Amino acid sequence: MQTIVETIDRINDVIGRGIAWLTLVMVLVTFLIVVLRYTFSIGWIAMQESVIYLHALVFMLGAAYTLKQNAHVRVDIFYEKMSARTKAWFDLSGVLLLLAPFCLFIIIISWNYVGLSWSLLEGSRDAGGLPAVFLLKTTIPVMAGLLMLQGIAQALRSILVLRGREFPTSDT
Repeated sequence: MQTIVETIDRINDVIGRGIAWLTLVMVLVTFLIVVLRYTFSIGWIAMQESVIYLHALVFMLGAAYTLKQNAHVRVDIFYEKMSARTKAWFDLSGVLLLLAPFCLFIIIISWNYVGLSWSLLEGSRDAGGLPAVFLLKTTIPVMAGLLMLQGIAQALRSILVLRGREFPTSDT
């Protein structure tokens, strides 16, 4: 069980750390857009759309990494005072009752939406825009899948704690 948790953590850690670099790319592209527009009166729709794509990738693919780092919003004023076992019960319940159903719902509801986009190889509606809207839409079920995987790791970690085995919550 511990090996599964560590493997899932490693997968989301690699993805999260890689995606984090996209924020730097996004800032640099935004800076370039501003300089080109206001200094040289040059602009490309594809470049502007690329910032939207990068922003979406950071948030969609970074969600599971954020969960792994215990950085999602919760009422920490109560949570931080709880014992490890009580935290484990809350985490396990949260995964089973909230996170897993939410992720399954997102995957199910987005499946046809993404499938249709792929069947059309949907591109930008704007002339000169990026021809990869279908790839951007694919991040919806991918995000839910990665979040579900990290939820499984969190649930297994909670079970290990409940069985009396101390297990670190993240390796920041």
